[in-house]
Parts: sequence; C-alpha cells; structure tokens
Amino acid sequence: MPYSNKDKFYVAVDCVIFGFDGEALKLLLYKRDFEPEKGKWSLMGGFLREKENLDDAAYRILARITGLRNIYMEQLSTFSAIDRDSEDRVISTAYFSLINIQEYDVNMLKNNGVEWFSFDELPELIFDHTDMVEKALKRLKRRSKSEPIGFELLPEKFTITQFRNLYSAIYQRKLEPANFRRKLLSMDLLDRLPMKEKSSSKKGSFLYSFNKQKYETLTSNGFSFDLTGV
Repeated sequence: MPYSNKDKFYVAVDCVIFGFDGEALKLLLYKRDFEPEKGKWSLMGGFLREKENLDDAAYRILARITGLRNIYMEQLSTFSAIDRDSEDRVISTAYFSLINIQEYDVNMLKNNGVEWFSFDELPELIFDHTDMVEKALKRLKRRSKSEPIGFELLPEKFTITQFRNLYSAIYQRKLEPANFRRKLLSMDLLDRLPMKEKSSSKKGSFLYSFNKQKYETLTSNGFSFDLTGV
C-alpha cells in the first residue's frame, strides 16, 4: 500500500459555541467524563469518522450537544502543535457556532454535562482550547462589523436594548444607546412588531424582527452592515 509507511495520527474537531442570554455573551462548555483531563472543562469535540468530512463531523457534534441542526457554523482554524494533546498526536480543526439560547432545550444541558459560562467567569480549559476560544471571539467580532451575524444569537423577536447589549458584549465596550438606536434603525433592516416586551419596565419596549430578505436586497446593491461608529 502506498501510504503504509507513513505516520498515523488522529483528526478531531472542536466546537466553540456562543450564546446570548439578553445581557451577556456566553460560551457552552463540557465537563469531561473521561481521561485525559477528566473532570476539567473543555469545548465540545470528537474525532473524525471514516465516512465524513470535517464539516459533517462538526454538524454531528453540534446536533448531539444542542439538539439543533439549522444553526450558524463556520470553520475557524486548525491546531496542530505536536504536544497539544497529552494522550496522543491529535490534529484538531476548530469551528465556531452561534445559537439562540431560547431555542436550546434545557434538558440537553443536564443530559450532556454542559453549562453556559459568561466570559468574565470562564474556568480553565484543557489543552489549547483557550486559544481556540480567543480566536473565535476575534472572528466573531470581525464578522459582526460587516455582517449581521449577531441576529443568529437573538430570539426571533427582540428589543433594541437586547440588540445593543449583544453588540456591546461582542465589541467588549459600551455603546451609546441613542447613537446605536439611530444608526441601527437608519439601516432599515428591522420590522417593528405590534407588541412590546414589558418585563423590564411598565411602559415596555417595542419588539423587532430582522428582515433577512430586505438585507439580501440591500447587499446586492452594495450595502455594508457596519455598527462600529456608534
């Protein structure tokens, strides 16, 4: 066989899963129940199977962990340091995904031993998973400055305040409410709904939805989604 004398190693995928609870950006982590690093926190991952490509493996893992299938996923980078896994030579391709926490089945948390963490309370992660998270956060920040991928993290109906809180979390800085609202509404990408969210105040705040069809029409005419100047 032509490859019989070549080195052999394992190929894996690891998934950086972001969520948003209305106030803070969250990361979904898994408490390992096997060696190596049993009992420590890690990203969700697994090994590539014989009859699947990397994307298939990532979608399989995301579906098993979240119970969701139609979610945003993007290949991030490949990590291949020789000693990155203490057990054997493992090359891992990292993906990042954005999911709507409200669509996530709470029972999936219990069944899979996973937990949402805010970024100001992240535990120590195994191997090079912290590097993967940092790289994914930079990619999310960069993507959100030119594409409305933040909508993937929001429920179908949301308030302007929730949207601003999300982008404050992604940009890691406070955004001035009036300027943000004016800039966002000037893009004409939102449909105001005839209902209000009243849990935060008696007066309530109007709910909005993202008009994806309008966005696609605008981008075909050269429109650029950009909220960096607020």
